[in-house]
Amino acid sequence: MEAFAPDRRRFINWFLGSAFGALAASVLYPVLRYISPPRVPEASTNQIEAGPANDPALMDKGFKIVRFGAEPVILIRLSDTEFKAFSATCTHLDCIVGFQKDKIRIYCNCHGGQYDMNGRNVGGPPPRPLTPFKVNLVSKGAGQPPTVVISKV
Repeated sequence: MEAFAPDRRRFINWFLGSAFGALAASVLYPVLRYISPPRVPEASTNQIEAGPANDPALMDKGFKIVRFGAEPVILIRLSDTEFKAFSATCTHLDCIVGFQKDKIRIYCNCHGGQYDMNGRNVGGPPPRPLTPFKVNLVSKGAGQPPTVVISKV
């Protein structure tokens, strides 16, 4: 009987060791997958339709935040036919900017950053101007309002 004792001990040690290894792998694998997510290429976008020129958000507030791929863009309505678009991310700490219609300026509420209607930083801590985008009005047909199309400069 004693001849089989070392084999049993070796089997128990192997079993406990592999069980501990399986437990460690089942805990560490999800953690490692979370830390290094898979690389998924973002869709490249050259232009987007931001909606009709008479959009209620543009008429009331004077601006609208739209998505340009993964980047937010602020679309500003200056008149019936004049629109401007800039990156909606403040160059100071990446907060989303808004438009103050009464003062005709782009404003960041986080730290008081201010930009003029050309996207230049004119007040506060932002170190760089906003990235401009090109805005075109595209006619959809007779009797329909034109559509605002934003594209890269």
